[in-house]
Order: sequence, then structure tokens, then C-alpha cells
Amino acid sequence: MSVSEFTEAMAQLAAGVAVVTVRDGRDDLGVTVSALMSVSLEPPLVLVSLASSGYLSEVLLRQDRWAASLLSSGQAAVASRFATAGRPSARLLLAGTPHHRGAQTDALVVEGGVAALEAETTKVVPAGDHTLFIAAVLAVPYVSPSLQPLVRLRGRYRAAGT
Repeated sequence: MSVSEFTEAMAQLAAGVAVVTVRDGRDDLGVTVSALMSVSLEPPLVLVSLASSGYLSEVLLRQDRWAASLLSSGQAAVASRFATAGRPSARLLLAGTPHHRGAQTDALVVEGGVAALEAETTKVVPAGDHTLFIAAVLAVPYVSPSLQPLVRLRGRYRAAGT
């Protein structure tokens, strides 16, 4: 099996798209992820998988509190901005996009998504070229079930069900 075969196989699985953000001193950082999942209801836990070589992964090793904004189908542009290599501060990426600071994490929370979570890392697990951050959910700033979620399927952003 080659890396490209594995990548192509996994591209067949639709995944929700989120932006993970963290405040690091005076700066705000963020990245688009499609590897965010619920782990437990009692206690409420989530897991996010980040490339170990990425700067956000490095920051989350020293900053335990972060936010995840689960994007809606109309937010593909936001997802693309946070997925671009060499991206500037998250504050600049969200200029003109409604957002606020999370009360529990001080991280930027994108508004207009299907939901948002504030979390605190409780366990870090190295996994190949990625690092898994398991986190306790501290707050759910909003849930908007009337909106369609943004998903990534076969290398493209799509509305769920399309």
C-alpha cells in the first residue's frame, strides 16, 4: 500500500470541518481540521488530531485551553483561509467574519457555524505523524441545528448530503 492509496481511500469518508483556535499570549492561532470527534458523554470529551510538525500542535502542548468552531455549509471560505500554509494571525483571518472570544478559553470562536465547543486538553497521545489531543468540553457557546454542516469529501468542501 502506498501513501497515495491510503490518502485516496480515506478521502472517501465524509468528515465534518471545524476550525480549532487557541490564544497564545497576544497572538491567536487556528487551523482547519476534519479530524475532530466525540469520545465520551460522561464526562464530555472530544479528540482532535493535528499534524505533529504543525505550529498549532506545538502551541497546544503548552496551552491547554482551546476552541473548536464546527463550520456550516456557508463557511467554506473560512475553512480555506485557516487551511492555507503560512497563514497570518487568526484575528486577521476572521476580519469581517462574526466571531467572539470564548468565556472559558479566551480563544476565538467563529459565529455562524453549526456549533462551537470550548475545551481543555486532558491527555496528549503521539500517533504516527500526528498528535491526538483529548480534551474535556468546558462549554458549548452555541448550537445551530437549522444550519447544514460543512463536510470534506473527496478533497472538496461540501454541504452535508451533497
